[in-house]
Amino acid sequence: MFTDDTIAAISTPLGEGGIGIVRLSGKDSIQIAEKIFSSPKNKSIKDSRSNKVIYGYVNDPLTGKKIDEVLVTVMRSPYSYTKEDVVEINCHGGMITLRRTLEFVLKQGARLAEPGEFTKRAFINGRIDLSQAEAVLDLIRSKTDESRRIAIEQLQGGLSKTIMELRDRLTEICVHIEAYIDFPEDEIETASRQDLLEEMKDVGRELQVLLKTHDEARFFREGLLTAIVGRPNVGKSSLLNALLKKDRAIVTEVPGTTRDVIEEYLNINGLPLRIMDTAGIRDVVDIAEREGVKRSLRSIENADIVIAIFDRSEPFKDEDFEVLEKVKNKNTIFVLNKCDLPSAIDQEAIPSFILHPSPFVLDISATRGDGLAELKDGILNSCLKNWKEEREGVVITNLRHKTAIENAQAALNRAIFALIENQPLEILALELRDSMDRLGEIVGVITTEDILNKIFNDFCIGK
Repeated sequence: MFTDDTIAAISTPLGEGGIGIVRLSGKDSIQIAEKIFSSPKNKSIKDSRSNKVIYGYVNDPLTGKKIDEVLVTVMRSPYSYTKEDVVEINCHGGMITLRRTLEFVLKQGARLAEPGEFTKRAFINGRIDLSQAEAVLDLIRSKTDESRRIAIEQLQGGLSKTIMELRDRLTEICVHIEAYIDFPEDEIETASRQDLLEEMKDVGRELQVLLKTHDEARFFREGLLTAIVGRPNVGKSSLLNALLKKDRAIVTEVPGTTRDVIEEYLNINGLPLRIMDTAGIRDVVDIAEREGVKRSLRSIENADIVIAIFDRSEPFKDEDFEVLEKVKNKNTIFVLNKCDLPSAIDQEAIPSFILHPSPFVLDISATRGDGLAELKDGILNSCLKNWKEEREGVVITNLRHKTAIENAQAALNRAIFALIENQPLEILALELRDSMDRLGEIVGVITTEDILNKIFNDFCIGK
């Protein structure tokens, strides 16, 4: 990647708004912005102090005609987001003016930025490490206050500090080991060997503590994928609407109304739910409805938790037993809907319908709202058993980080085994360095272009 050129992009969402920002970063950003800007008081961008806002106009450099009334902010290197010279042109938030302004800066020598390239430059130029760069995207995408809190902690360097401290401890161990390699006439004393072993085991335990946080913490980054499933007309769409408190899904008495998976986000005590209303599971002839059923079954397979809903005002049907069969190996909450109507099933016999043990069998009324609070609590309790409301310490939300820590732990375990079995010290040092490298991948001490491309391609252009 070249960082000696100047990049530009629209950094605000598309559409109409109060303001829209065209951002430039690079050694020529001030010079390029100067060419399309004029000030009624003859102020110059290139003579402006850093973090100073200048009022003026964007002009067509060919005709000199004013295009928009703007405020321009100059942030000089190294005190900017990218540690390069950065200029932000605050335009009125219409797409025509923003696109014309971007067109002008590109014609004056800037290059259109790639997705995430501003943040990528911040990483390359040493302003943030790789885990902090990923936290920028997590912060942008956060759906709840809890997911925002986790992202901002990572952006402030909480994870980076923990990883680097563990890596430094492994480095100290490796230094001792390599000292003995350099002076083979010296043997590691028993006491020193035991101290090294205990330190390595202690680092391993801390890595394991980090790993244990991932399964629950990832829900705050990705959202808890929740599928509402059942046969037609048991109240799936009504339940979705009741949880969202809006009419998102069409509700009718006609079976097969829902033919596709409807997905929405829901906030339950800080936990973002990606909740899906699915087509009713049954044998169908209609091609469109059959495809809906297939998607429902895929939703069950991919879901973190399933809400299996049944109509308690009717006896169980074959389709209900089919639903039970489909969800038997999933984390499932069983919901008996329409508790506002007389029950047509034996309450005492309900557990016999469940093909695997579950403490979650709830009576609700999707239309009246009965039992929804208990359902929300059930979702939290089944997926966040160990999550504390005022949680302290670093958590792992990113699969890339989890994989790197698992690889680091595996290499460390091999090093521990090598020390216990009195294997050559060169093998021990090699495994320790492998463990250090895997941790280095998290913060970007060790990285490849493929890793960078995978991370930053998920960003929007302009960030």
